[in-house]
Amino acid sequence: MSQHPAPSIAASNRIWTIPNVISFIRLLGVPLFLYLLLGPKHDVAAVIVLAVGGTTDWVDGFVARRMNSVSRLGELLDPFADRLYILATLIGFTIRGVVPYWLTGALLAREVVLGIALLVLRRNGYGPPPVHYVGKTGTFVLLAAFPVILLAQAVDSVSSWLAPAGWGLAWWALGLYWAAAALYLAQTAQLLRASRAAAAAG
Repeated sequence: MSQHPAPSIAASNRIWTIPNVISFIRLLGVPLFLYLLLGPKHDVAAVIVLAVGGTTDWVDGFVARRMNSVSRLGELLDPFADRLYILATLIGFTIRGVVPYWLTGALLAREVVLGIALLVLRRNGYGPPPVHYVGKTGTFVLLAAFPVILLAQAVDSVSSWLAPAGWGLAWWALGLYWAAAALYLAQTAQLLRASRAAAAAG
């Protein structure tokens, strides 16, 4: 029996949807996480906030699809919240010495590369390419790795086995992140070639 793809859900212009409220709550968790990590250094509490933020990354998308409440604002908020959590975590972890500078540099370099690609697309009249599942998986794995790494540092009794698990996830996420970047760059090059071909034909 043939398999037919599920129909895509059209995005609405609504603002106050349950998924969007979840995304707003996720954004509020960013300053709380940084305060707990860098202020009183309540690492276990910071781990909880970070874990909740990473979990709700999946929840808002799931709720949007199940309740047929996909919105254009939500399509912007979700990746923005992801990047804000990752950026805030990298800054906080680097200041605290939880992660080395090379990991921060490798992740930020990927964002710079994609930012340049996005600017090039916009100059040629294109919007951002659709989110690829490889990049989404990399984000999910990275948001899972961060609380594990922090918990391993905060609790000595579990550090011996939790730290390798956290760093294994971090390496996996880094590979997925750059694989997704390569896919986005390939999409960008394809769009630019198509644009030039259309211009030459016109």
